Amino acid sequence: MKLSQFKFNLAKEQVALYPHSFTRVFENEDGTKGSFQVTRRDECRLMVLHKRSGQIDMFKKDADGNPIEGEYLDFRNILDYFDKGDTFIFNDTKVFPARLYGTKEKTDAKIEVFLLRELNQEMRLWDVLVEPARKIRIGNKLFFDETGSMVAEVIDNTTSRGRTLRFLYDCDHEEFKRELFALGEAPLPRYVIDNRTEPHATPDDLVDFQTVFAKKEGAVTAPATGLHFSRELMKRMEIRGIHDAYLTLHCGLGNFNSIEVEDLTKHKMDSEQMVIDAEACAKVNQAKARRTPCFGCRCKRCEGYRDCCWHRWDVKRV
Repeated sequence: MKLSQFKFNLAKEQVALYPHSFTRVFENEDGTKGSFQVTRRDECRLMVLHKRSGQIDMFKKDADGNPIEGEYLDFRNILDYFDKGDTFIFNDTKVFPARLYGTKEKTDAKIEVFLLRELNQEMRLWDVLVEPARKIRIGNKLFFDETGSMVAEVIDNTTSRGRTLRFLYDCDHEEFKRELFALGEAPLPRYVIDNRTEPHATPDDLVDFQTVFAKKEGAVTAPATGLHFSRELMKRMEIRGIHDAYLTLHCGLGNFNSIEVEDLTKHKMDSEQMVIDAEACAKVNQAKARRTPCFGCRCKRCEGYRDCCWHRWDVKRV
């Protein structure tokens, strides 16, 4: 499989910079009008590919089963393709505010630090990416707030852009993480940030760039497919008798590394932490006669471990 097989032109105007939303206008008793923004993450368009027949559904259908041109399926229609007793498998990883901006000591050069993972709680060690990397060397100190209370020292080079930082902040761990994350912002992809009028993420982005079922902190980017599930859609699943199961796969560094080889079998993937607990295995066991779709490529990546869920002795060991 070759990298060139996947190349195509994607127009900038086709890249969604914000979730689907619309403005609702209302009128007060005194005749004045107001408005508010409504975000509908489950109203993106849906395309359905039938694996066996190869048929593609893009439009809603009339009473006779004929497509209605112009009336596109949206993500809420996904439940029409599943039945009571099926189990949806989701990734419940939670994104943290991983992108920080600071300055380098002495020169006051502006730098961007992208937090990847915490290496050691006691020593405040973090694995990060830095930009511009050529300016950040071992021994440099980086400042992240105006008071100078949040300072980090570069203690190691890991890759061309990777560094290990030791934060010099004297307090308990929970307070340190709270203060650190307060300085960060949502780690939106560069193709989103670079095409917006404002160069920084907003507080709303940390809500929008998060699944409604996010629970276990550790991801530096969101599991994209899960972003389209709303609380209303999850409730409709429950009413229809469709079950849910959760595994955890923290989306990490690999999402930001470009592929530089033509032969994809030679591309080196970075490791990511994955947890499949006994409860998830038990739910898959119970639904083994039904359909158990994985939502998102990371859940699909875990499918290779699904076989362990079919044996009762493995459930107790996971």
